[in-house]
Amino acid sequence: MSTPLAKRDGLPREVKLVLPGLLLAMLVAMLDNMIVGPAMPTIVGELGGASHLAWVVTAYTLATTVSTPLYGKLGDLYGRKRLFMIAIVIFLAGSALSGLAQSMFQLIAFRGIQGLGAGGLIVGVMSIIGELVPPRERGKIQGYMSAVMAIAMIGGPLVGGFLTDHLSWRWSFYVNLPIGAIALVVISATLRLPRHKVSHKIDYVGAALLTAAASSLVLLTTWGGTQYGWLSTQIVTLAVVGVAATVTFIMVELRVAEPILPLHVFRNRNFSLLQGLAFLLGFGMFGGMMFLPFYQQIVQGASATNSGLLLLPMLGGMLVTSMIGGQLMTRTGRYRYAVILGGAFFAVGLFLLSLLAVDTSRTVSSLYMVVLGAGLGLLMNVTNTVAQSSVAQKDIGVASSTTTFFRTIGSSFGVSIFGAIFTHQLGHALAGSASGLAKAGTNIDPSVLDKLPAPALSLYQHAVTHATTTVFTVAIAFGVVAFLVTLLIKEVPLRGRTPVAAPAEEERVVALVD
Repeated sequence: MSTPLAKRDGLPREVKLVLPGLLLAMLVAMLDNMIVGPAMPTIVGELGGASHLAWVVTAYTLATTVSTPLYGKLGDLYGRKRLFMIAIVIFLAGSALSGLAQSMFQLIAFRGIQGLGAGGLIVGVMSIIGELVPPRERGKIQGYMSAVMAIAMIGGPLVGGFLTDHLSWRWSFYVNLPIGAIALVVISATLRLPRHKVSHKIDYVGAALLTAAASSLVLLTTWGGTQYGWLSTQIVTLAVVGVAATVTFIMVELRVAEPILPLHVFRNRNFSLLQGLAFLLGFGMFGGMMFLPFYQQIVQGASATNSGLLLLPMLGGMLVTSMIGGQLMTRTGRYRYAVILGGAFFAVGLFLLSLLAVDTSRTVSSLYMVVLGAGLGLLMNVTNTVAQSSVAQKDIGVASSTTTFFRTIGSSFGVSIFGAIFTHQLGHALAGSASGLAKAGTNIDPSVLDKLPAPALSLYQHAVTHATTTVFTVAIAFGVVAFLVTLLIKEVPLRGRTPVAAPAEEERVVALVD
């Protein structure tokens, strides 16, 4: 196989051949997050179970979280192609089952299966690109990835809203099937990666401990203060299990030969800071964005389709700054300015969204979202590239999976905590309502809002606005911390057009994976 260097006049032929399949796999992973958002009010209205609303996302993100490190490490050990294809198949199976769900419990369970596959999709794309293209040249790939991100994030809400309004919310899951099938065929036919001969030792104990730690902490944030009191036996037990599993996991990882999450990568200052930044990004972005469709549909009177359209300013801001940041990184090899500016936009955007009111115009709310999108666009892809560049070539899979892991667990915590805040604030604002709104809560289908008496509608809109702005007010703190973290990141030259150091002798390339 040719050396994994991008040519001055374009990308290597092997990269061009496999790139469509990689981008399609990335598309379905991102589409799933964006398509489901506009459909959530309708799903809750049809299946009920508003108290479990956050779990539709939490089950997906929790399964993604616990499987992500496994995909990264096993890819480093055994090669990425087979695992990547298995992840696509699992994801498609979960998508089909989610579309067939007949209850909120079934939907949550099937979303968990979907998440087990999703854990390998983004990690697989990032790791494969990291093996084929050096960090300095990834700005070229970032342009394509930004385009896919734009299609998913702009088209996703539109498609999700359109399908919900005109067909059924179930098609928000079925739409993954044809795209994923094409990606599977392309990957199978075109992807060729070197297989490294290594000591095949899987850290089963570490994987089990990591799963226990992540699951306990996510359940704690999901149930604490809502289903169980913070000092209840259940919550205290989850806290103890989570802390104990985390401490034991660290001790195990320091001793085993092939740790599932090698702790030596955290000795690099930039790498450690970027993991904290990834966590904060996931927390603020996914935790906050989940509730924008409720505000747009219930307060601003948008349909499911139009609520997707109303996200366009934020997603457009993401696309523009992501592409500009990637191109400048490729040309100059510098990235610190983009990270700091992105952190500033991120914090300011969350602050502006906390100012939303019942009478806020769509134009004003769109401007607020542009600011947040600009920050996210500067931060998302650059942080992954810099994290990969901060570790040895043999640890690229670990770097990709670790960054995705921290971003995912951050989003899981964000959705859980913000979901609890949203539900509590909404219930508190509706308490004592004589119109039965307090009991209905988020179970109200947006399509029946025009049937409510004017006083009841006004009360409900004010309650949703209050709950939404409270979520973003809490998120400001995480945005500020994210900005402070960006100030600590150092400018380190990215690996560019020089060959990557040869692998260690025991990791000698012995074959190509067909």
